[in-house]
Amino acid sequence: MREWERIIIGIDPGTNVMGYGILGVRRGKPSMIAMGVIKLNKFDNHYLRLGHIFRRVTGIIEQYLPDEMAIEAPFFGKNVQSMLKLGRAQGVAMAAAISRDVCITEYEPRLIKMAITGNGAASKEQVQEMLRRILDISRESILPELDATDALAAALCHFYESKKPAIARGPKSWKDFIAKNPDRVR
Repeated sequence: MREWERIIIGIDPGTNVMGYGILGVRRGKPSMIAMGVIKLNKFDNHYLRLGHIFRRVTGIIEQYLPDEMAIEAPFFGKNVQSMLKLGRAQGVAMAAAISRDVCITEYEPRLIKMAITGNGAASKEQVQEMLRRILDISRESILPELDATDALAAALCHFYESKKPAIARGPKSWKDFIAKNPDRVR
């Protein structure tokens, strides 16, 4: 029997440092399994960085066997080139998950911060401290790179979001209502 009911990997994409966090769920309660960073600044070439991201994320997936991936969506910045590179890094991490049949959900940074701190404009340090408290992580276990806790926050946000009940959707228009309920129209 598997130790965890569910394992979620969180990814905070980056082109210099990419964070990852592994969250395990047992009896409906989340716990940190691991967190870390993939350092990419030793590679001068952007394409070499992308290859390294793919290999490392694939290796982490093979090591922890997550059921789902929560990944932070890139936010719009002023530098278009930086956005393109960040989007590529995110895409490569997603491709690694897809290659191992791991379901992916993308979350906006504000939603992740809101889920963890109750404030969509919280600082990375505030997110880190709330995670430490929520998941009962010792101060010694917290890494200095905030990318790792941002990734763990994405995983915890996914855990919270997936526990919400699904909202039933009604008809999109009167025409849709009539088509689905002909017996209710006279």
